[in-house]
Amino acid sequence: MKKELGIAVSLVSLCTAPALAEGEKRELGAHEHGHSALNIAIEGDRVEMELIAPGADIVGFEHEAKSAEDVAAVEQAEATLGEPLTLFGFADAAGCVVETAAIEIEGEEHHDDHGDEHHADDDHDHEHDEDHAEAKHDDHGHDHEHEEEHHAEHEHEGEASHNEFHAEYALACSTPDALDGIDFAAFFEAFSGAEEVEVTVISEKGQSSYEVERDAPKVDFQGVI
Repeated sequence: MKKELGIAVSLVSLCTAPALAEGEKRELGAHEHGHSALNIAIEGDRVEMELIAPGADIVGFEHEAKSAEDVAAVEQAEATLGEPLTLFGFADAAGCVVETAAIEIEGEEHHDDHGDEHHADDDHDHEHDEDHAEAKHDDHGHDHEHEEEHHAEHEHEGEASHNEFHAEYALACSTPDALDGIDFAAFFEAFSGAEEVEVTVISEKGQSSYEVERDAPKVDFQGVI
């Protein structure tokens, strides 16, 4: 099941900060358990948010969910993440409602297509040499095959071991001037593996960054909105 994350975070996409650059998006929350990222763009009465969190923080594991227990944990996490106003505490006076919420789980696979093409060309150019090498080392063929399979197994496991949750939200707020901050207490309570959230806020007044921790879960937007 793969959902399209169709929300374009307009102000965020214009920002040049590394935390918001498309090419480095995954690096922000990946491979660092306990550390998530939340990008927020505020323009007029619109609030758009993008959350990136390691699977270990959200469900306690990063492998593909196959057992009934793991599948249930993922489904519960998706349901929880699908209610941003429950996880992220905005002022009631802001009158925010959720317009869209999209959750996706992505695996960190770094495939270089150009590299694959290059190897394919090499394979074609040296096909005769490889055939000759095979014949010469036929006695050791089985051992090499076993080693390659074993190596491929570990590579595959490594690829599947860095799943992360991506969530994108669009909110409409009737009184955006009342957006004085966010309380992350419910987020940390819902996900025991989460320890810190790196928050970047973009508004018409500029950009601000914060580090929110479990023992200090509030962000003050004073001067940002």
